[in-house]
Order: sequence, then C-alpha cells, then structure tokens
Amino acid sequence: MSVPDENTTVVIVGAGVAGLTLGTFLLRGGVDCVVLERRERAYVERRQRAGVIDSRAVRMFRAWGLADRVVGGVPLEPVLHFRVDGEPRPFRYATDGHADARLCPQQVLVRNLIDVFVSDGGDLRFGAEDVELADIAGPRPRVRYRDGAGLTRTVGCDVVAGCDGEHGVSRTSVPAGALTSYSRNFGYAWLSVLADAPASRQTTMAIHDRGFASQFPRGPGASRCYLQCPLDTLVEEWPDDRVWGEIETRFGESVAARGPITSKSLVPLRSVVHEPMRHGRLFLLGDAAHVVPPTGGKGMNLALHDAGVLATALLTWSTERDPSLLEAYSATCLRHVWNYQAYAAWVTDLVHDAGDASYRGAFRRRLARAEFERLFDSETAGRLFGEFLTGLS
Repeated sequence: MSVPDENTTVVIVGAGVAGLTLGTFLLRGGVDCVVLERRERAYVERRQRAGVIDSRAVRMFRAWGLADRVVGGVPLEPVLHFRVDGEPRPFRYATDGHADARLCPQQVLVRNLIDVFVSDGGDLRFGAEDVELADIAGPRPRVRYRDGAGLTRTVGCDVVAGCDGEHGVSRTSVPAGALTSYSRNFGYAWLSVLADAPASRQTTMAIHDRGFASQFPRGPGASRCYLQCPLDTLVEEWPDDRVWGEIETRFGESVAARGPITSKSLVPLRSVVHEPMRHGRLFLLGDAAHVVPPTGGKGMNLALHDAGVLATALLTWSTERDPSLLEAYSATCLRHVWNYQAYAAWVTDLVHDAGDASYRGAFRRRLARAEFERLFDSETAGRLFGEFLTGLS
C-alpha cells in the first residue's frame, strides 16, 4: 500500500550524531528537513558509543546557540592517565584557553539532540524500514521507505544527507566506481567490554607488553573497557573474571570496582575513507564516509564537523542561492578527515607498538617508546598532541 508523495528540502537518513546535528542546525536556519531512522527511539537513545565532545565541537554548538541545550556531561580534565608497564605516567596537555571539551557519552548527546529537534518542531520518523534512494544524481532525488504501519512512503527532496553509518543504504546507493575507497587494517582488535562498574579516572590507558588496555567512564556507574587482542580472538574466550584480571594486570593496579559485564564484542582496528563524500545530490557524513580507529576518540567529532560544514553550505545555498559551499563540501571535509586520520593512525601505532612487540617487532617498540617520551620532553611535540586532542589542529 502506498500514500501520496510528499516533498521537503533535505532528507536525512540516520538519526545518529551527524543526522540529528545536521537536522537541528537546518531547523534553526529555516530549512525544511525530514529525518528517517530505522530503529525505534528507545534503541537510539540507549546505544552506547564514544564519550568525548572535543573543544572544537563544543564551540560549534555554542556558535549555533545550542551548547546549553545540547552539550551534556562534565568538563574534561586536560590530562591523559597513561600507565606504562604498570607505572603511572600522566600526560597533561595545553589547551590554549580552549578547555571546554566535555565527557559526554554519545547516548546523552543523542537524547539531547532528539529532545531539541522534536521540541522545536522537527520531523523525526523512527521505524523507517527498507529505505531506498532514487535519482540521487538528478535534480530531484526521492527517498522511499516503509513506515511503522507498513505503508510505503516516498519523499521528494533537493538533497539527501547519508548519515546511516558504514553499512547503511546511503553509500551503497552510489554506483560502483563513483567512489574511491582507502583503508588500512592495523592487524589487531580490541575486546570491547561495557560494565556496570565506575571508572577510577576520566581516562586510563595502559601500555604493556601483554597489549594495550583502557577504561573510560560511561556515566557515574558504568565504564567501557578495551583490551588489545589478536584478530582471531573469540569473545567466548573471555569470561568476566579473565577480563577483569587482564585489565588489572595491564594497568598494574586494581580497578575501582568490578561489576557485571553487560556486553562484549570484538572491534578490529582499521581506518577507512571514501572519496568523494558526495555523489550528485547525495552527501555522505560520519561513518558513511570515513571510519577512524577508536584510539584517537575522533569518530564522533569528525561526524559533528561534517554536519556543521554541510549545514552551513545548505543554509548558504537556500538563503543566498549560492552553491559554492555545497560544491566544496567534500574537499572541505576531506582536508579535516585526512588530518585526523593521520593523527588517529599515529596515536594507534604509538600506544600499541610501544607495548606488545609481537606485531611489528622489538625495533618498532623501541621507536614507539622514544616517540612517547618525546611528548613529555618536547614542548612542541606535546603542544601538537594537545591540539589534536582538543580539536584545534
């Protein structure tokens, strides 16, 4: 069964950080948009993801007049608590007056964005199944989907924003050969563990010959832990007691509390970029266009940057009929993306190579240790690292 077609200016596919931020900015700028999300609202609001909004992103929300309504969490202390071979080695970095990063779990940011978008009159449709994109290379794309009542709906628009992640329909709707994909596999994985146990610090990252380990808070009573492991590791090989024991071994200290582990998954570390981030009237944002290893904590912040660039371009096009920023969208974003891909690859290599020598050898381990020491010994090296951490670079 079908219903009459409807029209809008922008259809946003995906109600994650990128899609909701773009929709909220467009709504404030008076540009009509519809946000389609395959999952139900309850699922979207509780899925656990990254937890830091860097200073650049906070300033972006402030410039749009939304920081007080959207940015939750607590101020991020400008220090990384490294533990090297079981010994504490805190790295305190300069913020140059931009110490406004927030420790904010992604589900908190998403909930806040949903509340703002809906309360301000935004059109957000959950349970949109079987999304299909048509005529994305033409002047008037169409987005077809099946709603919660089983009705097939078709929305005509000027622009489609693909914010539905690496495996979503947006990027796979681009014809074969239109995009060039660049990727790197790092050769190891993280066992990702979500636990009902508070973290002792805002960040704890261990460099150890048994492999990298880390723990980050996900609210006052929960934390996310990561353990470096081989790609062929099975989750079933890691019962709860082994997880906590290995974390404490690599940390060289006891964790604040051991609690029930609510989820475990294996995350192969890799980097991906798809170029260009546009095909016709389809614009790709966030994980639909690029994936970074989680070591650098920049996946969510790159998605926010994409949303800010596209929102500004669409408002300029809509109000001034000037398409120049839209035409430059991909190039503008990719300069930022590749800069942070370089950072994420560097810091990933650094903290893993400096610990476990079984992947790239003892020589690379000694080089990585020298690089790590340079952060403490060289003001210039430490300042550059701080610029990346705050999002200023």
